[in-house]
Amino acid sequence: MPRSLWLLIIGMVVNVIGSSFLWPLNSIYIHDYLGKSLSTAGFVLMLNSAASVAGNLVGGTLFDRIGGYKSILLGIGISLMAVAGLTLWHDWPQYVIFLTIAGFGSGIIFPAMYAMSGSVWPDGGRRAFNAIYVAQNLGVAVGSALGGIVAGISFELIFLANLIMYVVFFVIAVFGYKGIKVASGAQSSVLQENSPRFKGNKILQALLIVCIGYLLCWVAYVQWQTTIASYTQEINVSLTQYSLLWTVNGALIVLGQPFLNRFLKWFNRSLKAQMVLGMVIFAVSFIVAAYSNSFSGFMAGMIILTAGEMLIWPAVPAIASDLAPKGREGFYQGIVNSTATGGRMIGPLLGGILVDLYGMSMLFIILIGLFAVSIVTTLIYDRGIKESKQIVKVS
Repeated sequence: MPRSLWLLIIGMVVNVIGSSFLWPLNSIYIHDYLGKSLSTAGFVLMLNSAASVAGNLVGGTLFDRIGGYKSILLGIGISLMAVAGLTLWHDWPQYVIFLTIAGFGSGIIFPAMYAMSGSVWPDGGRRAFNAIYVAQNLGVAVGSALGGIVAGISFELIFLANLIMYVVFFVIAVFGYKGIKVASGAQSSVLQENSPRFKGNKILQALLIVCIGYLLCWVAYVQWQTTIASYTQEINVSLTQYSLLWTVNGALIVLGQPFLNRFLKWFNRSLKAQMVLGMVIFAVSFIVAAYSNSFSGFMAGMIILTAGEMLIWPAVPAIASDLAPKGREGFYQGIVNSTATGGRMIGPLLGGILVDLYGMSMLFIILIGLFAVSIVTTLIYDRGIKESKQIVKVS
């Protein structure tokens, strides 16, 4: 891997370690410490995610216009100010305000990081995105483990630890990313958007269709951080044990990469098959969680969930990179990141309402249905592109 990609990986690890001190505990803090309902907690997290969606689209567009370095610094600067405010004032409603601003700043960072990673190693293909994905999860493993320990001492220290990590990330970005040379834009490997016999919106439509399934997967996945998190507390799973679930999640993703790389050779570079298998595994993990009433059961569900995650999450940015026409890499990665954030926005509110009204059993039934829809959209997303290719060949 190029040296510049290693710098991006290090920055991503530091960034996610900081955010992982807080995000797995958000629902617990709002519900248990601030005394709000799960529906209210879901609404607060929806605001945070809505701001991140806006940040994702802004960050992707800024990457195409002003480059990755300035985009990342802007995102870090906004997040740093918000996290500083959150460290000083984290009662109600200040918590909501600063968490929302932090979401916008963080949203700017991620598409710029992904687009820059693909640009500095265009020959790496999906390996560049997989490397950033692994970096994120290394950060999750370390941050979640430390977060559980720190929260056990005092929740006040969680906010301070998050602030310190953002300061470190800012220093890395200022001195490490300025000299990174970014390619002006790789040509789409699927079909040129400016082809005289092809309307470019077919490519965008394909991306949006695959993102529908991606969105639904995130709606389900985020329940582990929200409704399932609170449910574990009700059945006497400790905060330290819950944090350990995410530590195992991140550790498996990092340590399992050699095995995953061998396994993916069976797919012959088929990202579609990789995603469908991941969605089936996701469904199995939620079935296991639905019948769990102890820490060991949720640990089994988390291990299965992690296997599905390793197949799905890196695949979608790789598809976006393949589809993206010249000079639009940032915009396409912005769509992918905003889709994931949109799932994190809808998921907590939807899950909170369903649990408050109908209970956990109904929530699990609906989530299984979402995976079925996701599989269908993944299977058909590139149909329009294939038809257009045939038209071009015949003409």
